[in-house]
Amino acid sequence: MPELTEIKKEYDEIVKRLGDPELLSNWEKFEELSKKKNYLEKIITKNTEFEELKKKIEEDKSILEAKEDPALQSLAESELSNLYLQEANLKKELDNLLKGGEGPEIGSAIIEIRAGTGGEEAALFARDLFRMYSRYAQIQGWKQKALDSRLSELGGYKEIVFELSNSNVFSKIQYEGGVHRVQRIPETEKSGRIHTSTATVAVLPKPKKAQIKINPADLKIDFYRASGPGGQYVNKRETAVRITHLPSGIVVTSQTERNQLQNKSNAMAILEAKFLEQKEASAKEKLHGKRRSQIGGAKRAEKIRTYNFPQNRLTDHRIKKSWKNLEEIFEGNLDSVIKNLKANL
Repeated sequence: MPELTEIKKEYDEIVKRLGDPELLSNWEKFEELSKKKNYLEKIITKNTEFEELKKKIEEDKSILEAKEDPALQSLAESELSNLYLQEANLKKELDNLLKGGEGPEIGSAIIEIRAGTGGEEAALFARDLFRMYSRYAQIQGWKQKALDSRLSELGGYKEIVFELSNSNVFSKIQYEGGVHRVQRIPETEKSGRIHTSTATVAVLPKPKKAQIKINPADLKIDFYRASGPGGQYVNKRETAVRITHLPSGIVVTSQTERNQLQNKSNAMAILEAKFLEQKEASAKEKLHGKRRSQIGGAKRAEKIRTYNFPQNRLTDHRIKKSWKNLEEIFEGNLDSVIKNLKANL
């Protein structure tokens, strides 16, 4: 298992760093490394259990193949079925750990929803997804803050970026990233035909301040007038902010507030999340590359989930499971969906 060699190497390095007396003066870093050590320790321990179980299975298979002792064969045969079950459960637990399912807890998340295929209907669908996550956040007792948005002519969202805050947000919401497809009769359709549209969702962990150090000299900051559809929400003052991180080429904007400093703070929050994603490109348990793979080209074929209104059904294609009652789901009742995703992905 090549991954395990790297994990053991990283584990040994962390143990060595934790033994450095100077690290005690940086408590936040010490705590972060301790959590990472405990996480890697779980993987190593679980893998050891898995390897030992595989040896037992091979021993029992050898007894059956030898066909020497009928009593021993009978015992090995009855034991094998139980060992295979244990092997499947252990493999699932190990896979979840390797995916980062029990890694260092990440609290808040920054979510970006964009209209995909389908014009105005896609923007309206993006609005509905935003409302669904907002209602779910309220039910969970999470805090929510809009960081940036661009409205369509009919009041949908071409794009909206928002933050959900609490200690367990990311662990619950991380599997929502991808292309979401809706099948329904749009508000824009006069003939009653069912249309198919898409919206994309990207979920990024919000980094702690200690994780990210961005040099102010690397930033190009522009201020401009906020705008909206049909002249709505147009601000006569230059309160909207665009920040370009010159070394990486990352560009972020914010125009949700009427205050320039607030918009700058919002844009920096988005930039830090995107910068963290790019910075940790090589780490297996982190989220690099997932934003691009989550979003794809917003085409209908690149879907993770379908909301079929005529059949009143949500289907998650990754785990091949469906739920009824879309009305309740869009009111934020997502717990059943999220629990199934956490258990099976």
